[in-house]
Amino acid sequence: MKLTNLRVNHFTTPLGHFLGRPIFSWVAQDTPDKKQDSAQVTVHTSEGAKVYDSGRRGDISSLGFEAPIELLPRTRYVWAVTVWGDGGDSATAGAWFETAKEDEPWQAKWIAADMDKERHPLLRKAFSLSGEVKSARAYACGVGIYELYVNGKKAGDEYLLPGYHCYDANLEYQTFDVTALLQKGENALGLALGPGWYKGEIVFDRYKDLYGDTMQAICELHVEFTDGTSLVINSDETWESLPSPVEFSNIYDGEVFDARKAVPQWAEAACAAPSSGVEVRQEGRPLVARFGPKIVKKREFAPVEIITTPKGETVLDFGQNMTGWVEFHADEPEGTEIKLSYSEVMQEGCFYRDNLRSAKCEYTYISGGKPARARPHFTFYGFRFVKVEGVQNVKPQDFTACHIRSDIDPTGSMETDNPRVNRLFQNAMWGQFDNFLDVPTDCPQRDERLGWTGDAAIISATACKNIYMPAFFHHFVVNLAHEEKAYGGAVPFFVPSPKVAHEDKPQSWVNNNEKGCAIWSDVATMMPWAVYENYGDVNLLRREYDVMKNWVERIRKDDRLDGDRGLWLRGEQLGDWLALDKKTDLEHDQDPFGATDLQYTASCFYYYSTSLTAKAAKALGYAEDAADYEALAEKIRAAVIGEYFNPDGSFRMEGTQTACVLSLYFGIFPEGKKDAVLAQLIKRIEGKNWHLDTGFCGTPFLCRVLSDNGANDVAYTLFLNDDFPSWLYEVKMGATTIWERWNSILPDGSISGTGMNSLNHYAYGSIADWMYRNMAGISPCEEAPGYKRAAIRPMPDPRIRFVEMGMDTAAGRYEVCWRYDGEALRYTITVPFDCEADLLLPDGRTERLGPGRHSF
Repeated sequence: MKLTNLRVNHFTTPLGHFLGRPIFSWVAQDTPDKKQDSAQVTVHTSEGAKVYDSGRRGDISSLGFEAPIELLPRTRYVWAVTVWGDGGDSATAGAWFETAKEDEPWQAKWIAADMDKERHPLLRKAFSLSGEVKSARAYACGVGIYELYVNGKKAGDEYLLPGYHCYDANLEYQTFDVTALLQKGENALGLALGPGWYKGEIVFDRYKDLYGDTMQAICELHVEFTDGTSLVINSDETWESLPSPVEFSNIYDGEVFDARKAVPQWAEAACAAPSSGVEVRQEGRPLVARFGPKIVKKREFAPVEIITTPKGETVLDFGQNMTGWVEFHADEPEGTEIKLSYSEVMQEGCFYRDNLRSAKCEYTYISGGKPARARPHFTFYGFRFVKVEGVQNVKPQDFTACHIRSDIDPTGSMETDNPRVNRLFQNAMWGQFDNFLDVPTDCPQRDERLGWTGDAAIISATACKNIYMPAFFHHFVVNLAHEEKAYGGAVPFFVPSPKVAHEDKPQSWVNNNEKGCAIWSDVATMMPWAVYENYGDVNLLRREYDVMKNWVERIRKDDRLDGDRGLWLRGEQLGDWLALDKKTDLEHDQDPFGATDLQYTASCFYYYSTSLTAKAAKALGYAEDAADYEALAEKIRAAVIGEYFNPDGSFRMEGTQTACVLSLYFGIFPEGKKDAVLAQLIKRIEGKNWHLDTGFCGTPFLCRVLSDNGANDVAYTLFLNDDFPSWLYEVKMGATTIWERWNSILPDGSISGTGMNSLNHYAYGSIADWMYRNMAGISPCEEAPGYKRAAIRPMPDPRIRFVEMGMDTAAGRYEVCWRYDGEALRYTITVPFDCEADLLLPDGRTERLGPGRHSF
């Protein structure tokens, strides 16, 4: 037996994260045994003192075991787990985690540079250490964005700190192991600051100073010496400040770096540059340890082509639309302005970025006359193409594209005999990675890049199969809880949600958040349930349950205002966003809200959120809540049927594709009329020449309801179409991510519009969920979440000759392969240790599969 994937609160060896009571999880593999018999978890301090011992128990789950430990501040713990199998095999493995300051009071003070608030500051402190350093930790936060340096070297491997969160609720700080960066004798700390999301221009209408008007930081360095003594260096009035060579930065427009103004050795003890003082700041918002994963550099790309355009531009093509930036070797005469401009697409062979709207997306480097490696510090870009200006001899080896995103790992893979299908799967994966940068954004490139809740709700289930998501999504739910509280139970359009005075711009999206919106606000239930269903950690569900319940109660409050009918008739509804089924008065343009009745959609999702909350309550043992929400859900279902359906199953409104999809997916239709609704859906699809016309609301469930209800061939037809509108049309047109619109690029290669046209939006990548659940055929079982039991029901179609799927679930690795061998169909299925799967064969037989490899 071998134990792998040892995690604490779903992090591998977390350093300085907010943990509460720690949740331990692991995966057992490589054993002839079939089931876990028992397990034992122990926790010690790094010095060996015993903190906790569960004893050998049969009720410890590998998916998440919460230990009743009150953690001490700034303490490294070593934990170990022993697992015994049912055949006598066993294994032990261990790992460590380290706490942050917990409730320990801060000795350090918030400081800001004594200079113009619009100048990017450098803050520094020189100090001396008289002994040999045993260990050292820096606890730091800076807003808007900061980088920490020790003796001239950047601390840590992460970027864009402290990330984007609800700054109005609290400020998350980070913990750095800086032991190797310190030395006996003279040392220095440095903090470089930029405005970021906190102070810079963000959100529609480009608001500024939304969370504060001053860049400021706090830092507390704890040093332990080999002789047993210790020292604390705090940010305070003794620090110095200097102007940064970063002349300008913001999230949307980019950055300007003037190397002529670089301060030599600014973060080293030997710095002799004239400096100014600092101002001690009073900060009322609490400092809390970080919740989410780090933002890191995951991959590097060389240009695949250097293009000289018809306009004479020099453009680098990196072959993949991605989030991040380009690092480059700068070696031009002093004063030379080198400019990199970022874009997603070329038009007529030339550089193009009009679809980024007001976002300039540039990086300007003014040469200091010496060779240097240049990169931005306080911004990021969404791009495939980069126009280079100011470089005399553009060489591909001088430019490297860096993929920057949250540090989360892929878990799912899929391969078929169809190269376009394979590329579509990769595009869905890329779209998620590119938009998982501390928050799940809608897009990474234009003047938006916000945590739109609808996009996050739609992708939750898919993301949990593609990527290991519990920690990332929990961070988002923590922020969602702050906003839910701020808006009286309502969930805003995006999280974090900056607060803007209504009188400033009363029509702004920012000011409609207290109303709530179906699908968007339903992220409060859809995301926690997706995490529980896919990872099976009941402890995490318990921590997120109130967010689910509060949202359902908020809709119920609206319902009661309208007579307690079981319908949601209020809210700021966006409906089936970007559906293709409703024309406007403008030729060839669609109404973005779609043709599906807005209140029908809202009421269907009222039912869905209530149902999910009832399931969560049942899983948690909250019997009273479960009964309440089950009854409410049934009341809503009956009300929707009575309001929107005729007895024969037809609709009293326009029976759009999405209307039919929601009816079938949620089970909302008159008794015995499911087939009638399915027939309407198929007729609607046939009327569109066997194409979809759904938007954000209907698309995630469209192919699933077809496959699940006997129309698998129609699902495959929609899936394999390669003309507009379809998933493979994007692939045929050269997409490397998922588009915002079905027709973002027209068949002639021209972009369809610039007002709202991202080429890196992950919502329609939710088709990957169907690829897992229906095409490959694997899904978690509600009664044994986290894939402790899987339902495996492959739904082949001869237009695809084989599928090979792998998924590293929280319980272990599943593999499902089906292949046509002439007319015969062969299955190969692998089930991990301590799991089981119910396989439905094409002849209708069901086989219960235990751990191991099975062929049929």
